[in-house]
Amino acid sequence: MATFETRGFHHVSMVSGDAPRTLAFYRDTLGLGLIKQTVNYDDPAAYHLYFGDHTGSPGTLLTFFEWKGLPQGRPGIGGVHHVALGVADKAALLKWKRWLTDRGVPVTGPKNRGYFASLYFTDPDGQILEIATKGPGYTIDEPAESLGSTVVQPAPSQLEGSPEADAFERRTHPEPVTSLTPDMALDGIHHISSIGTRLDRLHAFYQEALGLVRIKQTVNQDDLRTAHHFWAHLEHGMVTPRSSMTVFGWPPNYKYTAGGVGQTHHVAFRARDAEEQAAWREHLIANGVAVSPVMERNYFKSIYFRDPDGLLLEIATDGPGCDSDEALDQLGKRLALPAWLEGEREQIERELVPLT
Repeated sequence: MATFETRGFHHVSMVSGDAPRTLAFYRDTLGLGLIKQTVNYDDPAAYHLYFGDHTGSPGTLLTFFEWKGLPQGRPGIGGVHHVALGVADKAALLKWKRWLTDRGVPVTGPKNRGYFASLYFTDPDGQILEIATKGPGYTIDEPAESLGSTVVQPAPSQLEGSPEADAFERRTHPEPVTSLTPDMALDGIHHISSIGTRLDRLHAFYQEALGLVRIKQTVNQDDLRTAHHFWAHLEHGMVTPRSSMTVFGWPPNYKYTAGGVGQTHHVAFRARDAEEQAAWREHLIANGVAVSPVMERNYFKSIYFRDPDGLLLEIATDGPGCDSDEALDQLGKRLALPAWLEGEREQIERELVPLT
C-alpha cells in the first residue's frame, strides 16, 4: 500500500458547448443541484458550472467549462470513456429508464454488470453517462480479502446476446414517471471509466500516485477482447463509495482521445487539506511526475498531472468548500467570482449569456 491514499473523487470536469443547455439537462432532467455558477479562472469569459448535492460535497461534483465553438471531441486512449452516477437500486434504475425515454433521451440498458446494474445515455453535447446501482458490489465473484488478485470472467448470463441479458435489458418501469422522486436521487460519482494501454503500468502508477488498490481484473462485457480493471480506495476491507476508477485496456496503436465538447477535461481526486496536497506534490515530483504549481480555485486548491497515457488528473483539497462565499440556501443562485475578478464583474457579466 502506498503511503499516500486519496479517499476518492473530488470532482470531474467536462466540456460544454452551451451553458444554458447544460444547465437544463443536468438540473431539470437529471435533478442535480446547481451549486455554483462561476467562470473559468484561466478564461473568465467562459462559464464554469458546478452541480452536486446541496452542499457541493467532494465526490458529488460535476463541473463544466463552457467553451463555445470548440470542436466536438472523441473518446480514446488517455481520455474518459464515461462518467457513472450512483442510484440506490434496480427499481430506481427502471424509473430512470422510463423518465429519460419519455423525455426523448435514448437509453441503452439496463445492463447486468454483475457488480451493479446500469443504464447508458449521452448528454446534449455527447458526453457518455451511466447511472449505476449501489450493489451487489465487488465481492460477488471473489472474497473481500483477495479483491483484484486474479482475472475473473463475467457470467455467461451477463454477456450481450444471451437470453438472460436480453430479457434484463427489456425491463422498464411499467408506468410513466411524471416527476423525479426521492428514491431516484443520484448520489454522486459511482465510478469513472477511462481508456488506457499497458494496464500493469497504470496499476503501478495509480497505486503509487494515489494509493488506490486494484479491486478487479476482468474484461469488458461488451468486448471480451478488452481488459477492464478497477481501482478504488479501501477502508476496513470495503470499497469506499465515490472512489472507483476503471480502465479499459486498448492496444497502443488505437486512436488517442481528442479533447473538445462532449468530453471529460480532467478527473480530480481528494486531499484532506493543503498540507496533505503539498506532501503529495513532493512525492509525485520525486517519482518523476511533472506536477503543476498549486493553483488557487477559491473553493479548493489544485495540482495537476497526467497518468502514463496522458489522462489529466488533479488532486484538490476538500476545503474551504462551495459554501465559503455563499450561504447554503443561496448556492448557485448568482454569478460567484473570486476576489481578484470582482473588479471585472460588469465586463464578465456582459460577455456571459444569462442562465435561466
